[in-house]
Amino acid sequence: MSRESDPSAHAGDPGGERSPALFSALYAELHALAERQLRRAAPEFTLSTTTLLHEAYLDLSARSDLTFPDRPRFMAYAARAMRGIVIDYARRSRAQKRGGGAFEITLTGDELAAANGGNAEELARLGDALDELAQLEPSLAELVDLHFFCGFPLTEIAELRSVSERTVQRDWRKARMLLHHAMLDDESG
Repeated sequence: MSRESDPSAHAGDPGGERSPALFSALYAELHALAERQLRRAAPEFTLSTTTLLHEAYLDLSARSDLTFPDRPRFMAYAARAMRGIVIDYARRSRAQKRGGGAFEITLTGDELAAANGGNAEELARLGDALDELAQLEPSLAELVDLHFFCGFPLTEIAELRSVSERTVQRDWRKARMLLHHAMLDDESG
């Protein structure tokens, strides 16, 4: 089901949509999100896309009081949940293998990129940096989740936020810079 064709995936009622309803309505999109999460993490993970998706559903359904005013906020939340599951999986995998099967997060260039063959600590540090960014600048952390983890193009994010694409590009550069500095500080500290 496409994003545009599902009216329940947009604004919902004034109180917002509950996560199980949104999860069902956006299952195909969430499956693609889970696939991207795992592809970015490391292709050698034995965690399957469907398992990641279902773990995220269990996380979301356990929080029955959650409502979301729109699809992007739900997708950003789902991306954060999946990111946390992948980080936990990487930590457990690393602990079992004592040094093998992890990956590296690179914060240079035009995009944030996850490269195969680094380490699980990098992913954990990125997750921690995003959590810190969410405390300081929630809209920037949400932008990272929407663009990097959910795969939304900057033009669509600008449209969803009712701002110019240039504003979103500026915020994207700021978010990358703050994450880069947070990760460097964490590395030196």
